[in-house]
Amino acid sequence: MAAPHLHTHEATWPEARRIARQAARRLGPQVQPLGDDALGTALAEPLTALVDLPSFDSSAMDGWAVAGPGPWWLTGQLLAGQGSPALLRDGCAAPIATGAVLPPGAVAVLRSEHGRTEHRTDGTRLELREQRFAPRPGQEVRRRGQECRSGDELLPAGAVVTPAVLGLAAASGYDELTVTARPRVEVLVLGDELLGHGLPRKGRVRDALGPMLPSWLRALGAEVTSVRHLLDDLGAVREAISAGSADLIITTGGTAGGPVDHVHPVLAAIGAKLLVDGVAVRPGHPMLLAELPTPGPATAPARASAAVPGGGPFLIGLPGNPLAAAAGVLTLVAPLLRTLAGHRVPAPYAAPLTEDVAGHRVDTRLVPVVFDDDSAARPLRFAGSAMLRGLAAADGMAVIPPGGLRAGQETAVLDTGMSAAAWGSGG
Repeated sequence: MAAPHLHTHEATWPEARRIARQAARRLGPQVQPLGDDALGTALAEPLTALVDLPSFDSSAMDGWAVAGPGPWWLTGQLLAGQGSPALLRDGCAAPIATGAVLPPGAVAVLRSEHGRTEHRTDGTRLELREQRFAPRPGQEVRRRGQECRSGDELLPAGAVVTPAVLGLAAASGYDELTVTARPRVEVLVLGDELLGHGLPRKGRVRDALGPMLPSWLRALGAEVTSVRHLLDDLGAVREAISAGSADLIITTGGTAGGPVDHVHPVLAAIGAKLLVDGVAVRPGHPMLLAELPTPGPATAPARASAAVPGGGPFLIGLPGNPLAAAAGVLTLVAPLLRTLAGHRVPAPYAAPLTEDVAGHRVDTRLVPVVFDDDSAARPLRFAGSAMLRGLAAADGMAVIPPGGLRAGQETAVLDTGMSAAAWGSGG
């Protein structure tokens, strides 16, 4: 039987990113305890305040809670963690620690360095060191609800869970968060010529993508379930793709039209829907995006999944050359993962170029750049499709439209996401 015909669509670079972003649907929600497993995921629902923050009036400084104008007579002691204190009468003060409950009757807190005490036979007297230190009403006091009121939206759905988000959730009384499931990704590294260790030698090159992609994908918020190295064998490639159980399969190499480039024939044979077949970008032109047939119950992952039209699973075929593959990650992988993971689209940023950059006649170019002290983008050498030296030193990838740009002109700069912590940046 003849393999089904695949509709092909070579896309412009902006169009390819849009297709990748819109092809998928957000994965289902899951509940995660506060901790490392939640880091890098996106909130599946807004984070709302469970209580007022602070939930009581408290001292912002070590010092004395004071009632009325000074001088004051000292009474008692107020420490963090204590319950409701007694009324502080006018003309009295009580030593208070940072975070301790402000007693009823107190109007302000006098900082410890702004007052001095004098022990007398009838008690201990507190005075100002200087009149300019006289506390104003509410001074050094954290008022209840100063940060938020119960029911306020603290963060919207789609916010990436960072260490600070964990801290905010804990401070608000949460023990767990409802987040979007982390996309599961399998990586298939194709090529007879690849070496897994040792020095490159004639006809053989070291595999750069096997070490590079997994940590990069984790930084983009994915869970990498496996990395497999395959020879250029049609049957092996078809078996690996057909047996995949992840939300996204990424292949490297085998996407062009050479005699051992098997990705296209396999996709045709299994009835995949090809969404992007080639992108007008340099490097990285022979990349592709396909929606795979939905796996049956025996192979579907036991997890929250969007097993509906537009829910995948998906396959992204990256070129085998390292910088071309990196361009494919920025063009197709990052936008698709962002949608699956429920991450918001990051705000773009632009920078002026420090020098002229030649452009392709019709294709977009992605060029590694570093920022100078004036936040201008300086193009780096070693930007060939097989080179990683420029990318390894880069702060980002400048988007050069067809025809090129002159020095001083602004252009979009893509954050690669490589410098993010391993728990994810959203891409």
